[in-house]
Amino acid sequence: MPLGRILVVEDDNAIRRGLVDLLRMSGYAPLEAPDGAAGLETAITAEIDLVLLDILMPKLDGFGVLREVRKAKPSLPVILLTAKGEEQDRVRGLRDGADDYVVKPFSPKELLARVEAVLRRSPERPTGVKKTSIAGRVINLERREVTLPDGQTSALSEREAEVLAYLITNRGRAIARDELLSRVWGLDPRGMHTRTVDMTIARLRELLQDDPTQPAVIVTVRQKGYMLAGEGDAA
Repeated sequence: MPLGRILVVEDDNAIRRGLVDLLRMSGYAPLEAPDGAAGLETAITAEIDLVLLDILMPKLDGFGVLREVRKAKPSLPVILLTAKGEEQDRVRGLRDGADDYVVKPFSPKELLARVEAVLRRSPERPTGVKKTSIAGRVINLERREVTLPDGQTSALSEREAEVLAYLITNRGRAIARDELLSRVWGLDPRGMHTRTVDMTIARLRELLQDDPTQPAVIVTVRQKGYMLAGEGDAA
């Protein structure tokens, strides 16, 4: 299971191929685009976890891509690839919503460290959803509590709320245990054998009175992970 799907948007073929190879060898699943227009289309339509985005590109520059990505996917992490000495580009990118930047030429270790740091921080980004209802349960992420159909209320721990927030944000997609470990716990799942995710899901099901044999809230997807059931109403 890859650590994450990363889109590389870079018009220099050699740099793009080098980044793709580096990410693949480091356990990620890379996608690539040779210009801003193709990169924007992929960023909006594909399921990705992070964008590595060059600024100076034909058809549509990195600032244009960043602006449109922030409209369509406000929580998608973006790292800018900037030219050495172009401080104004870095400042503008950060003001426009970039999560970080890497200055060319950069070392592989620095790039990977920044990618890992941004992915660890990404669960803290606002999801845009403060409350949602599903199968008669009301999940209030802002207050970290759930209200059951009979009116009973239970408190959520910070980690439990983060797991629910991640499932809600990725509604309709099965989330692997490794992805939850990486994106919610901030841990590198490579070579790790732990029941932490399963225990947290079990605790959430208990709080939500969600029968795992006939789940109404959190579904186990065989050989994939966990997914939020149904559509629900979000606010």
